[in-house]
Amino acid sequence: MKRLSKPIADLKVRYDVIVVGSGYGGGVAASRLARCGQSVCLLERGREFALGEFPDHPLEAQREFQITNDLGHTGSKLGLFDMRMGDDIHVFIGCGLGGTSLINANVSLKADPRVWEDPQWPDELASDPELEIGYERAHRMLSPVPYPDTQRIDKLEAMKASAVAFGTQATKPPINVTFEDQENHAGVYQPACTLCGDCCSGCNVGAKNTVQMNYLPDAASFGAEIYTEASVSHVRKEGGKWRVYFELVGAEREKFGVPLQSIVTETVVLAAGTLGSTEILLRSQQEGLKVSDQLGEGFTGNGDVLAFGYNNDTRINGIGYGHPKPEERDPVGPCISGLIDLRGSDRLEDGFVIEEGSIPSGLAPFLPALFVGGAGIFGRDTDFSLSDELDEAGRAAKSLLFGAYDGAVNNTQTYLVMSHDDAAGRIELKNDSVDISWPGVADQEIFNRVDDALKRATAVHGGTHIKNPMSRTVFGKNLITVHPLGGCCIGRDRTTGVV
Repeated sequence: MKRLSKPIADLKVRYDVIVVGSGYGGGVAASRLARCGQSVCLLERGREFALGEFPDHPLEAQREFQITNDLGHTGSKLGLFDMRMGDDIHVFIGCGLGGTSLINANVSLKADPRVWEDPQWPDELASDPELEIGYERAHRMLSPVPYPDTQRIDKLEAMKASAVAFGTQATKPPINVTFEDQENHAGVYQPACTLCGDCCSGCNVGAKNTVQMNYLPDAASFGAEIYTEASVSHVRKEGGKWRVYFELVGAEREKFGVPLQSIVTETVVLAAGTLGSTEILLRSQQEGLKVSDQLGEGFTGNGDVLAFGYNNDTRINGIGYGHPKPEERDPVGPCISGLIDLRGSDRLEDGFVIEEGSIPSGLAPFLPALFVGGAGIFGRDTDFSLSDELDEAGRAAKSLLFGAYDGAVNNTQTYLVMSHDDAAGRIELKNDSVDISWPGVADQEIFNRVDDALKRATAVHGGTHIKNPMSRTVFGKNLITVHPLGGCCIGRDRTTGVV
């Protein structure tokens, strides 16, 4: 692929449309508006990654982490892995051209139809037949398909066995991954997935159908200009136009007192993600922009839970090995290839899905010590006998001696759960960056039900159920979400929503 972004020196002072952000929101907006003949400028705070530049070694992965907490910011502001640590919940998002689509787990699952019955949705949207057309258009561009069973995937087979404990069968969700060499709808050639398992650290193969592979090339082919490493601060209304203020990331403007740069447009599309768009609006509010009192309200983590079934009696093979494939490795498969769908509850809020996942190769060297320590401190074994304990101790020793691709870690299932929380979080500005306040979020009943379900899924394989092993280390005891939503919610008017 050729580079999509242009040098900042080419930036004009005026455009018909400025799109802020380049993930699913910004990528789609830029594509469709450019096709309408508008002059479009897209601003992305992260950098552009070419194939082969995503981290698949420990030192590379370490350099790509940036962390924001009460003490400030550490790491490069261009780091791919962006962790926002709060007092109540942590948020993990992507930073780069393509947004979090670069590091997500690929699933394109349609919402439970009952979601649209929530009175929060304006009737004009919830009952609009165009919603189905939107699904169809997204499906055409993202091309999600279930894993085609070209090779046996151990973690998928283990998930099928776990589903029996719930009286159901595991399904294979549609995932945004290409499994045959082909040119996609945006004219980009994509090679077939190599089943390396590194989806969540960025696909160096080019088989993952990120926004970087479809909507953004489509936008560029219709004339949209894409600029990276440009972080938008706020927007200001000037008569009938908008002025968008931004800074070049890494230029350390603040040290020299250099003012923000700005460009003018008729229309602004804020698509910088839940945290980014809300932050820009909060800062714009401080600068005088009139916005709804609902700004910052309704934050939800999508009911996300990350947990593990550690040291199973069953081989899982869920640790990615990167690209190219080592000769001796069996395929790991796409990050998520199997799902246990438990959304058929009487109440929408009681339903959830359990997905299996893979851990990227760049983290592999750290896993044996992390899991052995985590299991010893707060893991719960699901089977008990002397012989079993000896077997488990032997597998743990193997991982410590020979690494994550052997022993207990290689027999560990990653569980990713999406459910329904109460969406009662609030986003505020603190020290000029977003802060999430949500007291007691981890104590909600849904998370107890999810925890019980994951113990059942793990017990099928005789493993040790571990809640997120990061949770009693530097990351605190909090939940971690990879699906932040809310902050600038849609509504019928300014009393019920921001847009």
